[in-house]
Amino acid sequence: MRFLLLFLLCPFLAAAQLRVDLSYPVGKSDTALQGRLLLIFSKTAAAEPRFQVRDDYKSAQVYGMDVEGWKQNARQSFSGAEFGYPLRSLRELPPGEYYVQALLHVYETFRRKDGHTVKMPMDRGEGQQWNRAPGNLYSKPLKVIVAPQGKKIQVITLSLTESIPPIEPPKDTKYIKHIRIQSKLLTEFWGRPMHLGAHVLLPEGWNEHPDVHYPLAIYHGHFPDDFGGFRTEPPDPNLKPDYSERFKLAGYNIIQQQEAYDFYKMWTGPDFPRVLAVEIQHPCPFYDDSYAVNSANIGPYGDAIMYELIPEIERQFRGIGQGWARFIYGGSTGGWEALAVQVLYPKEFNGCYAACPDPIDFRAYTVVDIYKDKNAYFQEGPFGKVARPATRNYLGHISATLQQANYYELALGTKGRSGQQWDIWEAVYSPVGKDGYPERLWDKESGEINPKVAEYWRENYDLSYILQRDWIMHGPDWHGKIHIYCGDMDNFYLNNAVYLAQEALEALNNPPYDGEVDYGDRAEHCWNGDHTQPNAISRLRYHRYFIPKWTKEVQNRAPEGADLRSWRY
Repeated sequence: MRFLLLFLLCPFLAAAQLRVDLSYPVGKSDTALQGRLLLIFSKTAAAEPRFQVRDDYKSAQVYGMDVEGWKQNARQSFSGAEFGYPLRSLRELPPGEYYVQALLHVYETFRRKDGHTVKMPMDRGEGQQWNRAPGNLYSKPLKVIVAPQGKKIQVITLSLTESIPPIEPPKDTKYIKHIRIQSKLLTEFWGRPMHLGAHVLLPEGWNEHPDVHYPLAIYHGHFPDDFGGFRTEPPDPNLKPDYSERFKLAGYNIIQQQEAYDFYKMWTGPDFPRVLAVEIQHPCPFYDDSYAVNSANIGPYGDAIMYELIPEIERQFRGIGQGWARFIYGGSTGGWEALAVQVLYPKEFNGCYAACPDPIDFRAYTVVDIYKDKNAYFQEGPFGKVARPATRNYLGHISATLQQANYYELALGTKGRSGQQWDIWEAVYSPVGKDGYPERLWDKESGEINPKVAEYWRENYDLSYILQRDWIMHGPDWHGKIHIYCGDMDNFYLNNAVYLAQEALEALNNPPYDGEVDYGDRAEHCWNGDHTQPNAISRLRYHRYFIPKWTKEVQNRAPEGADLRSWRY
């Protein structure tokens, strides 16, 4: 009787003996496949299960396994040993009604210049999104009822009959042009053709002023499918208003279109500075973005962008082509990149505007001090421990712990191949492991930190530390160029590192750093320094906010004889 009562009160104790068999039909691939096979259960049909997986408590359930040499009509099975998130094992899935779907994130084999052979997902024009990558196979969603545990094993059978179609590249317009080059440096590193791209927004009057050369405004951020935030027409009157869960705003899609149209009117108006505004496409096999620096695991993306792509942009579109006439800006990943390339290429850029940057001081790697803490997932005392948070809102309400965020990634991919945030940081910052994949800063399951890897991170990518270490050498090159902005309630605790970096910068002298660090009161992620607008609006105004700001400042930092007039028509 007591057991029956427990069963009725806690149905999760009666997990089904469940097995899910998967295959793909003849004709879907001419060769045996390899990749990460994902099995997803959702409770609603609001979207396909593959679009309901996320890194917080609202996520659908996902399980993952690595597969190699998977042949047509051969069976792969999930039976409980595979790593899952949020629930660890298929055996923990409670009885009930679900929508189930499977997807294969296809890998290819790379034979790298460093002698390692690795199996990775190549970007296929989607920006490293496993649920949207062309060529990935998936099954149609199937409604199932998982029965309570019994003597017999319940078997669910799925066939990956669908494949994601190719993505059509964007087309040139009057104002927006597209460029794509094969990088010699990256091709050599990865052992197969590798490309870089960019979307270039031409200034008003570019055609009418063929003798004018322009400064280069580089916006760094996540993979842009086209130049974002620029629209030559008013908002679509037939657009159905959506709802922004993050900002609690109805019709946010209409607001975005209006902001983009307003920027077009400013860009083409009489008073806006005439520059080449550029958004770079540089996805890598680990992520939608390379972080724009050289890396042992990812390759020489910093040099490829700096010495291959940027010169080609300036050649084709009449850039001035000198360091004083280039600046960078961006938020989040782009914020870190803006500061990083200014730090690592000090003479090649004349100002950086880093908004809500990824951790720029690893003493606050979000909420972890990688140099002192022993475990990333927990603060531990003699008798108890507390989980470290990963994400919050402006009120401090937590939506995921750091352990949960990393387990989400581990379900999506082993060896740093999830295509998500914590894995790309390791791919960029870590040395190469013996197996050819990034060496872990911490054990992905236990959270135990490796101090040797932490030391490598400090010497190569801790931007706050590098600024202090190298100020005696490059202080004059960095003087006045560093601007950092962050909300003091950043969703990912990124303001913690900014506080430490500010202290370090303000302690510098000969010369003083003479830059800017600013915080938004209760502002969340993507706040850009504009105190006049709410977060939902300021995050849409990077171009209009930072380009005029730089064109005022450049007058104080341009070399004698620099052309500051011809492009201000």
